[in-house]
Amino acid sequence: MKIALAQINSTVGDFAGNAARLREACERGAAAGAEIVLAPELAITGYPPRDLLLKSGFIERNLAALEELAAGIGDTALVVGHVGLNADQPGRPATNAVSLLHRAQVVATRTKSLLPTYDVFDEARYFEPATGNTPVDFNGHRIGLTVCEDVWNDEGFWCDRRYRTNPVEALVEQGAELILNVSASPWHLGKHRMRADMLASLAAKIARPLLYCNSVGGNDELIFGGGSLAFNAQGQPIALGKSFAEDLVMVDTEAAPIECAASDASDDPALLHAALVLGVRDYLGKCGFRSAVIGLSGGIDSAVTAVLAVAALGKENVRGVALPSQYSSAGSLDDARALAENLGIQYDVIPIETGFETAKQSLAPVFGDLAEDVTEENMQARLRGLLLMAMSNKFGSLVLTTGNKSELAVGYCTLYGDMCGGLAVISDVPKTMVYRLARWMNRDGEVIPESTIEKPPSAELRPDQKDEDSLPPYDVLDAILERYVVEGQSAEEIIAADFDADTVRRIARLIDLNEYKRRQAAPGLKVTSKAFGVGRRIPVAQRYRG
Repeated sequence: MKIALAQINSTVGDFAGNAARLREACERGAAAGAEIVLAPELAITGYPPRDLLLKSGFIERNLAALEELAAGIGDTALVVGHVGLNADQPGRPATNAVSLLHRAQVVATRTKSLLPTYDVFDEARYFEPATGNTPVDFNGHRIGLTVCEDVWNDEGFWCDRRYRTNPVEALVEQGAELILNVSASPWHLGKHRMRADMLASLAAKIARPLLYCNSVGGNDELIFGGGSLAFNAQGQPIALGKSFAEDLVMVDTEAAPIECAASDASDDPALLHAALVLGVRDYLGKCGFRSAVIGLSGGIDSAVTAVLAVAALGKENVRGVALPSQYSSAGSLDDARALAENLGIQYDVIPIETGFETAKQSLAPVFGDLAEDVTEENMQARLRGLLLMAMSNKFGSLVLTTGNKSELAVGYCTLYGDMCGGLAVISDVPKTMVYRLARWMNRDGEVIPESTIEKPPSAELRPDQKDEDSLPPYDVLDAILERYVVEGQSAEEIIAADFDADTVRRIARLIDLNEYKRRQAAPGLKVTSKAFGVGRRIPVAQRYRG
C-alpha cells in the first residue's frame, strides 16, 4: 500500500485550525497517490486536552469537526485520532479513538486499549479503555488501527511491562496484515532511538509492516518531536519523518529499507536546541504572544535562553534587559552587551541600585540593626522581577525565566524574583548540559561571549559571590540529581555509589525542602525523562526523607 504519514502540529482546542491542517495533508497525500493518509493521536483536539475533556461541549465539538472533516474525504482515506464517546456505561464518557474516514463517511472507529498513567500521562482520568480491537477491511487489506501506547507493551522488548495485554499481537491473531499507529509521544533526550528500536523489534516479531505517525510541536510543557517511522515486515526502516518539523512522508509498504538516522544521544546538543526552539516558538505562538523579554545577567543561563529565543522568535522580537546592582561586575555587563550585539536584539540597561537602597530604607525601621543576609539578596532578585514584569505588561511581551534544572532542584532561585515569568525555557536542562549547549551554539563562531562560558557562575547578589560558595561543583550536583530525581535512588544508595555522604544528604534535603518553590515556578519545557512539572507529583507538606 501507499500511505502518507501526516506529521502535523495541532493546537489544543483549535478544531478549525487542526482540521485545516488535516485537510491540506489529505490533499497533498491524494496528489501523491496515497491510498491512506495517517495522522497523529487526538489530532483533531490537540494533545493533551486534559481537563478540557470535562468541559461541556468539548467532546461534541470535536465529533462535529470529525464529521465535517469526513464530508470532504474522497478516494484517499484519512486515519485520524480524536475523542470518541463511550457507548458502554457505566464508565468514563470519553475514549481516545482513531477513525478511518473514506468517501464522506466515518467508516470505522477503534479505541485505545492501553491508557498510560505514568510521568506526564493521566489518560485513565478521562478515557475508558477498549476491551478489544478488530482489524478494519479497506481496499482488500486487513488493517490494525492502534493508538500510541498500544504498541508500547511487547514482552519481546520490555522486561518490565505495565499492562497485561498486547493489542498488536491480538490484531495479528485476527488477521491484520498491516499495523497503523497514530501517536502523540512527547520527546525527551534519547527517546528517538529507543522508540525506533522498539518499533523495529515489534515489526519483526509480528512479521507485518508497522507505520507510526507521531505528532510534532509544543503544547504547554510537552514537546512532540515528530520523527514518524515506517518498518517493513522484517523490522527494517522504510521511511522516516523529520524531527521537530511538520512533514508529509510517503510510504510504500513494499519499499526497500533505508538508513535510519533516528539516533539521538542522551546529551545531543543539536537535538536539544531544536526541541527547545520549537517549544519556545509554539508556547508563545499558541498563547498569543509575539515577543519576549529576558533579563540578561552576563551569565551563561540567560545567554543560552536568549540565543534560543532569537532562534524561535527572530531577533526583532526579543528584548534583553540588564538590571545591574552595586554587586554586578563590569565584566558581566560587558558580556550582556556583547551578547545582545552578537544577536542583534534590543538591549536596555535599568540599574536597580537606587530601588534597592530605597527598599532597604523603607524596611530599616522594621529590620532595625539585624545584619544583612539572604533577605537583601532576594530583594535584588525581586526588584529585577518587578521591572521585567512591568516591561511585559507595558509592551505585551512574555518574560522568559532563565533558571536551569540544577538551580530549580535545590532552590537556588528566588520566588517572585528570578523565577518571575511566563515560561521557564531551560528549567529541565541541568547546568552541565547548559554548558554543552552553549559551546554547541558557538560551534561556528562566538555568539555567546567566551568569557561568559569560562567564568565561574555567580548570582552576583553580594561581593565576590560564587555558586560554589553554596553548592558543590555542578558536575557533582548534576550526577546526584540524576540519581535522586530521575532514577529515584535513595540518599544511602547514592552514597554507596561513592559520593560524599554529607554532600548527598545536604543536596537531597535541599531537593525535598524546595518543592514549594517548584510548585510556583513558571511552566518549563520538558526535555529529559523526568522533569519538574506535571510528571513529578511530590507533596509540598510532607516529611518523608529518602
